[in-house]
Amino acid sequence: MAMGQIETDAAMTTRPARTGNPLLLLLLGLGLLVAAGAYWALPPALANVIVLAALGLLATAGVVALFAAAAGLLAFRSSPPSGTEEGENARAFLEALSDGALIATGHGNPVKANPAYLKLAGVEQGADVPSVERLFSGNPDASEAIYRLAAAVEQGRRATEEVRMPGGIGGRASAARWYRIRVNPIAAGRDQVAWLVADITREREHQENIFRELQNAIDYLDHAPAGFFSLEPDGRIRYLNATLAEWLGIDLAEFEPGAHHIRSFLTVESLSVLQAASPTRGGSGSESIDVDLVRTDGTRLPVRLLHRVPLAPDGTIGASRTLVLDMRLRDDREAGRIAEMRFARFFNNTPMAIASVDRSGQLALTNARFVMLFGRAAASGQPRRLADVVQPGDRAALAAAVDAAIAGQNDIPPVDAAFADAPERSARFFVSPIVEAQESEDAAIIYALETTEQRALEAQFAQSQKMQAVGQLAGGIAHDFNNVLTAIIGFSDLLLTSHRPTDPAFQDIMNIKQNANRAAGLVRQLLAFSRRQTLRPKTIDLADVLSDLSVLLDRLLGERVQLKVEHGRDLWPIRADLNQLEQVIVNLAVNARDAMPEGGTLTIRTRNVPEAETAGYREQGFRPGDFVLIEVADTGTGMAPDVVEKIFEPFFSTKEVGKGTGLGLSTVYGIVKQTGGYIYVDSKPGEGSVFRILLPRHQPKSDEEAARKSASAAPADLTGNARILLVEDEEAVRAFASRALAARGYRVHEAASGSEALEVMRQLEQPVDLVISDVVMPGMDGPSLIAEVRKLQPKVKVIFVSGYAEDAFAKHLPEDESFQFLPKPFSLKELATAVKKSLGES
Repeated sequence: MAMGQIETDAAMTTRPARTGNPLLLLLLGLGLLVAAGAYWALPPALANVIVLAALGLLATAGVVALFAAAAGLLAFRSSPPSGTEEGENARAFLEALSDGALIATGHGNPVKANPAYLKLAGVEQGADVPSVERLFSGNPDASEAIYRLAAAVEQGRRATEEVRMPGGIGGRASAARWYRIRVNPIAAGRDQVAWLVADITREREHQENIFRELQNAIDYLDHAPAGFFSLEPDGRIRYLNATLAEWLGIDLAEFEPGAHHIRSFLTVESLSVLQAASPTRGGSGSESIDVDLVRTDGTRLPVRLLHRVPLAPDGTIGASRTLVLDMRLRDDREAGRIAEMRFARFFNNTPMAIASVDRSGQLALTNARFVMLFGRAAASGQPRRLADVVQPGDRAALAAAVDAAIAGQNDIPPVDAAFADAPERSARFFVSPIVEAQESEDAAIIYALETTEQRALEAQFAQSQKMQAVGQLAGGIAHDFNNVLTAIIGFSDLLLTSHRPTDPAFQDIMNIKQNANRAAGLVRQLLAFSRRQTLRPKTIDLADVLSDLSVLLDRLLGERVQLKVEHGRDLWPIRADLNQLEQVIVNLAVNARDAMPEGGTLTIRTRNVPEAETAGYREQGFRPGDFVLIEVADTGTGMAPDVVEKIFEPFFSTKEVGKGTGLGLSTVYGIVKQTGGYIYVDSKPGEGSVFRILLPRHQPKSDEEAARKSASAAPADLTGNARILLVEDEEAVRAFASRALAARGYRVHEAASGSEALEVMRQLEQPVDLVISDVVMPGMDGPSLIAEVRKLQPKVKVIFVSGYAEDAFAKHLPEDESFQFLPKPFSLKELATAVKKSLGES
């Protein structure tokens, strides 16, 4: 057989088998032993001649064997000969293959081919069989595929490619043919590869036919006169046809399955009705639902859904199948059904929950809002009593109202009840009988309105009213106390001027004054809660304030509580009363310490809160803006929700009797509010508490520093000789102030009311230099008095004194009114200093 030509199976069966012979091998070994013995026995010259002759014969035999092996006359193989049973099975297997099979070397040279391959190649048995590369060399696309398969052979792995040949292999076909080519390296140690070539034209044509049919089906579905969509169990849209996409205004080319939720295209009520649809086991049942679709432009489209949600035998919910019918396309013959559909739309889209009950009290028909409020279990088709949708404690009242309606009673009082599944939510139920109901029909109609927000607003309003009323009461009490304390402190100062420290009564007078000052501190707390105290605001750097305050806080907290102060970067300045701000932080720190009896950590944090971050704060009256946050967090016992609701109320305390006044947090609340800030608290039992204070950012002006320096300079000489009109309705306060000023050289004219003050001014021969007037007086108040005084003396200087805050009356004065304010209670020195500054005397 010529070199490069392969053996066909027919040739293999006619060639005799070449098998090895052990006897020849044994004889060859014996001959070699005899030659070795003769070499030693014969003379050296003769032995050399014999050895050379033997070597020549062996070399000649080896060369002949090599040529015989190359020519195919001699083969060295370990596989069973073709005549054996195993060889016959391999040959039969190759012949039985319907695909063309070729055994080739690793370089692609053919070794053996089956009849199917010869048929594909178009060659006869015994002829030169082309390799796979040569078979597909006429097509560039096929050449690339063959190259990839050859690369897989070199890597020792299997590979498959499919190629299209115009005219088939060799161009013998009238149409293009498809072929699948597979390559598989044979077992390791043998440099051979198995190639399989199959004509898959019919398989491809079958696939293309199926694809065309699928495309036609999709085209028919897309352009059907009805919409269609499918939903995943979680509501994501898995598929919708072109008709529905056009109705909704969706660009189908940009639609991605699973990227949209059905809630985007349904009203809230319609979504509830759709979600209440029960899946059917095996998917055999469909529900007809009238809903409104929402287009992308916001308009609504009334449709009827034929909706089915399949349920597998194992309980798994599958993707829905929903047909959408445009109810605008109906003709007049269905006027009744259209009217019914419109009623269903109105019924389901009303914001009031509506349901009907039969004579046994079972729920029957329910609208979408009822399902939204009370859950799917309240939907029709699932027997349930109306009373089951509310808390057990409210069921008796609701059941009684239903029984009264079933009995035909009218004017049944509404019932307020909490939801069974959400006790924090509530609703008001209105029950009406159906007078014309028969035994088999519904007996009563139930209307329900959720009142959760309303009740919350009512509670908030009631709390606000209570706080306001208590604040007014506290402010009024504080005002009266300030008048009394002013007299006590003032007369104590007068007594101290006439007693030396060595006098026996001096210490008693000091005790009276000190206790009066303590009482003044409690009054200030009441005023802070009522937001009527007098603040002395100034620009404050929080970092400096907390640094100075941390030493005091460490002493107050004790050894068991660790203090951490964390400052934000570049804190904005704020404007507040420094003493009051320190009181806020100290009160919160002391409360935190008491909430950690076993010790813990108190953390005070500060940071800037830009306006963009304040959107989450929803307190009534909250105005977004830039704020500075002070956060006081502890790791203590925390508070229950009912305690959190009351902590800012005056005199409310969770401490033991005698360990707290209940004014601490109410004072904090009042100071923060009067400063223009807001305070929030988060607390849970066992998780500690966090108080968050938002104070407005302050942007200093250029003239503030000069004003601050001017205010800090106090005159050393407190005497004078100016004429002063003192107007005060409290006789004790007026007497003390008059004596104090007269003792310092001033000429004082007294008046007990506004009208009396005007009469005194008219009778004086010389004008007064200064008017000191109380703000709150019977008849004519201080601001009204000064308005009349300006008519007599436009340039007169004014000092207002009051137990209320300056802001309480300043807003009632003209914008250009210039005055000085002295809060009660005040001491003798404070009065003299204010007079000296107001008169501008050095």
